[in-house]
Amino acid sequence: MFVPNLVSKHFNQLKFGMELKLLEKSPAPTPNKFNKGLITAGLIGGVGVAISILSYPFISPAFRRVCLPFVPATNQQVSNVFKALEGRHGKLLDIGSGDGRIVLEAAKRGYHAYGVELNLWLVLYSRWTALKSGLRSSATFYRKDLWKVDFKPYENIVIFGVKEMMNELNLKFEKELQDTYVVACRFPIANKVPIKVIGSSIDTVWLYHFKSLRDKSIQN
Repeated sequence: MFVPNLVSKHFNQLKFGMELKLLEKSPAPTPNKFNKGLITAGLIGGVGVAISILSYPFISPAFRRVCLPFVPATNQQVSNVFKALEGRHGKLLDIGSGDGRIVLEAAKRGYHAYGVELNLWLVLYSRWTALKSGLRSSATFYRKDLWKVDFKPYENIVIFGVKEMMNELNLKFEKELQDTYVVACRFPIANKVPIKVIGSSIDTVWLYHFKSLRDKSIQN
């Protein structure tokens, strides 16, 4: 009658003893391993944050009302821009100046050139290139949304636009420009007849002359 209870009691004692031995044999995590794990996790997290910060200025244009991606101008496009502006002088504004190559070339040709760009890293790169090239006094770069820029002070404007923005941009030009020559690259300005077309395919540029509303009324 008491045999089963006795066997059960001894079995439980034996089981408990085996569990204790297993616990004693299991190595506890050492402080060094724990610290290495924390350091590794911290490094991975830090790299992820750094990548997010660096890539945001390049990705964020996709979330604006009109996406104006950074696509560097070709040498032929740069050449065609200044063929279109041959004989011109004064202030030149490059809208969406990217890496600054149009602005820097304009500064070399005697313009007081300005670039507006929303991507902070491209603005900083352009400023550094201007400084390195000795053009800091004649090539100026701003970080600003193109739709918030006042175009009135400029005699010459260059825009590498996208099709979706050209109609709205034309309305802004018509409202603000007094006597300004505009070079549109890659896409022509909607509802506006160019006075000159240079190049072909993706290297084509269109030159337009915008006058003030007062000048238009006098002509009519």
